[in-house]
Amino acid sequence: MKQFLLMLILVSSTILSAQPNSNKDIKNGSISGRVLDASLNEPLPYVNIVVKDATSKVLTGGITDNEGNFTIEKIPEGSIQVEITFIGYKTILKNETIGNVNYNIKMGDILLEESSEGLDEVTVVAETSTIQQKVDRKVINIGKDLQTAGATASEIMNNLPSVSVDQQSGAISLRGNQNVRVMVDGKLSNIPADQLLKQIPSTSIKSIELITNPSAKYNPEGMSGIINIVLHKNTQIGFNGNINVSLAHDIEPKFNSSIDANYRNGKFNLYGSYSNGAIKNYNQGRINRVEQQIFQSFNILDDNQSHLFKLGLDFYLDDKNTISVFTNQNSFDNNVNVNTYIDYVTDPSLDESQAIYGENENDSEQYNFNYKHDFADGHNIELEVDHNIFGDNGNTNNSFFSSQRPNFTEDTETDRTRTTINLDYVNPLSDAAKLELGLQARLFENSIFYESNGREQNESGQYIPTTTLFDYSRDIYSAYATYGKKLEKWSYQVGLRAETVSVDSDAFRRDLAANTELNIPFKNDYFELYPSAFFTYTPSEKNSYQLSYSRRIDRPGIGQVNPLPQFNTALISQFGNQELLPQFTNSMEVNYTRQLKKGSVTAGVFYRIIEDEIQQAILIDRADTNRLILTNLNFDNTSSYGVELSSNYRPTKWWNVNASFDLFSQKQKSLAESFDTNGDIVLNTVEVDNVAWNLRAFNNFKVSKSLSFSAFGMYRGKNKNIQFEMQDMLMVNLGMRYSFMEGRASFSLNYNDIFNTMYAEFDGERPFLQRGRFEWESQQISGRLSYRFGGGKYRAKSRKQRDNDVKQGGGIF
Repeated sequence: MKQFLLMLILVSSTILSAQPNSNKDIKNGSISGRVLDASLNEPLPYVNIVVKDATSKVLTGGITDNEGNFTIEKIPEGSIQVEITFIGYKTILKNETIGNVNYNIKMGDILLEESSEGLDEVTVVAETSTIQQKVDRKVINIGKDLQTAGATASEIMNNLPSVSVDQQSGAISLRGNQNVRVMVDGKLSNIPADQLLKQIPSTSIKSIELITNPSAKYNPEGMSGIINIVLHKNTQIGFNGNINVSLAHDIEPKFNSSIDANYRNGKFNLYGSYSNGAIKNYNQGRINRVEQQIFQSFNILDDNQSHLFKLGLDFYLDDKNTISVFTNQNSFDNNVNVNTYIDYVTDPSLDESQAIYGENENDSEQYNFNYKHDFADGHNIELEVDHNIFGDNGNTNNSFFSSQRPNFTEDTETDRTRTTINLDYVNPLSDAAKLELGLQARLFENSIFYESNGREQNESGQYIPTTTLFDYSRDIYSAYATYGKKLEKWSYQVGLRAETVSVDSDAFRRDLAANTELNIPFKNDYFELYPSAFFTYTPSEKNSYQLSYSRRIDRPGIGQVNPLPQFNTALISQFGNQELLPQFTNSMEVNYTRQLKKGSVTAGVFYRIIEDEIQQAILIDRADTNRLILTNLNFDNTSSYGVELSSNYRPTKWWNVNASFDLFSQKQKSLAESFDTNGDIVLNTVEVDNVAWNLRAFNNFKVSKSLSFSAFGMYRGKNKNIQFEMQDMLMVNLGMRYSFMEGRASFSLNYNDIFNTMYAEFDGERPFLQRGRFEWESQQISGRLSYRFGGGKYRAKSRKQRDNDVKQGGGIF
């Protein structure tokens, strides 16, 4: 009954969101211009442009883009008043006339002056979140409603259309695929994505961009696209900042806190932030091998301590030159306790248990330099250098009980560096055309040293001590060009990226007992072209059609090529494949957006052809046929497709709803070993046709200016992969938010998974008939207190947005 009621709410919300507007289109003239900061002479993004008639009735409006430009069409003939407003700046009113003399008014550059009035009433974050469909991305502007939905970036991701977060591993997927790049402010990081998302407070997020079909301007990695998290920079005049504290609890406590601040005057902006977390997570699960009657249970406790610092400076040399530098410093400590029990029903004498205790410490450093020069005629050039350093030390103790296997330890050291150099040139050839050119170098080096005193078995069945050194380097040099032009109702952008890649890896393994050595080198050099094309047709302000194409690549991640074990239990081990090749994707997408009187709705379809697909293979350990070995291999070409429907709608002044539905299909091919009727191991080629769908709706109910409530519901349909068929999932969350101290402070309370229906249940057929279920702390109660201090006028330095460059993978499921 609970599932039926939730499904009814979700379907009703989606249908309500899609209701069309019956008003006639506004026709006739247009206005255009550019809005600049009067003191800095730099463009102002997101400025409100409101068009009123002679009686002050609002006719239409819009906002400026990242370059400060705006164009508003379909304005009726007659006298109009144009109102330009922006937080912290004086409002400008201009009177114009649409008529026989001029139907297309060009207002030129409009200079906004700073205002010292009303700074204490500045509202930095909107009450409700909004969704915008742009030519190559979907932008979710995070309002206070979605900030209430969770304390961290990881927790609010499940509220976004087409995005899912694995509650066990933290792995993020887009359109059902984990081959997605995660960026923060357009920058990649050496910090693992699942770890980074848990360290970013939700109150620090300004918007999240889902770039499902990126242009040639972007790095070509990621089959399903890019997720870019844009943070508040708080570049406001004077001294400003925010403080946040949150506490959550189910079985174990979870604490997060953060502070960010900036000081800005006319010449420079100094900003910094600090966030920390002390989080414990408890997991439990079981896997039943039905035919063999072997039961394995897991109890997992993670204890994480993290600290993330950021310090930056924007220095405005003059109207044409800006220098920016920043650094991120991250410290992360993790302790994990895993207890696993194996029961052999037919032979209890084989029963055994394993206790795993692991300690892991990693530190990450990021240093970024950016210089931008604006030429007198509107074009600009920008140089950016970004350097990342990552170090990780891990130690794991494995203890066995009622087992013939000896205890052993594992030590792992990882050192990783990544340097990216970008040179970008932008030339607005005219008001309607723009040319962009760029060069990029990406240098990546990774070294892993692994030592064990007895994890592996030799051919005689003895457990032997080993050491392994794995060195991996990848250098990428690329150049891109894009050209875009806007016509009356059409706009297009075409681009091409050329890339040369050199991959060099070397695995050196030593058997300490036999004093033998094995060296396995691998090299792969290749050159590729990545074209892209985008077309937009806007017959009216209320209707927009988009068609796009791009070619992309998924390079194997370190976890997928690293021959060292990713995890190791008594029945399952996972290893990387050093000779794994990249997979390529040709992606086409069509979207339609309809602007409604009280919101908007977007529908889209996509189709992909995947070459040399990377999939997981399931093999049987020859040293112990009860054990499974998971690895990755390249397979033949395959395809996938999907449809999406999303909407944000305000049925009443006090109710706002964001709803989405997505369905995707993908063929997967792999190798899986199994036993035949004679008990011999046979190798099978497995093909899986997976069709899955998701439905979610986020509702925000505003009771008063200070008090609001939220309700979120999500249903995730069955989902197949090579090893398992995952059963459907259901979740309902409730929340409230109360603001006080004239809006400077707020308190939010959340109760997640109120029906306790969120868990991972699965069935598998290969190589054994298996059933299982994993549960985590989904039924959390959390509270958060936020306070904003200072007050000022928004003025940010725009920066290029870059993307990540490796395929995500790993984990059992």
